[in-house]
Amino acid sequence: MSETKKTVAILMGSDSDLEVMMEAARILDRFGVGYDVEITSAHRSPDRTRRYVKSAGKRGTRIFIVGAGAAAHLAGVVAAETTLPVIGVPLAGSALNGVDALYSTVMMPAGVPVATVAIGKAGASNAAVLAVQILAVSDDVLSEKLAEYKRELAKKVEACSRETKKRALKS
Repeated sequence: MSETKKTVAILMGSDSDLEVMMEAARILDRFGVGYDVEITSAHRSPDRTRRYVKSAGKRGTRIFIVGAGAAAHLAGVVAAETTLPVIGVPLAGSALNGVDALYSTVMMPAGVPVATVAIGKAGASNAAVLAVQILAVSDDVLSEKLAEYKRELAKKVEACSRETKKRALKS
């Protein structure tokens, strides 16, 4: 867990979600953005969830990244209790492989937004990138780190293309 100011709270409903949600932590670490990790449940510990969200401002939290599977109510409950941005990560874990979580996370009533990303690890990674983008609006250092990150992504595509061409020409 990052020791810098913890501006992002990564929440999940169960320890079984940790492996996927640590993708968000990995991205935040890369950008030097501090975070807290907490397990809390919309259904099994609603009072604990409410207390955590309500006290977030005192801890310096500015954005929530919330992962949940199945009924996936955690992100919506968090959004109902705060005015801070909430990014929902639907998680696979039920017989529907995360589609139920996707619908539960994305289908919020007007006035209670949850920005929703892809199911699983790609979603957790994108949630962290989105959190960094939100923070970078008022942080030039983060903005430059994001620009470099995007340049690195483009370089990886170019390198992959070169390697693919080499393999194709050998065939």
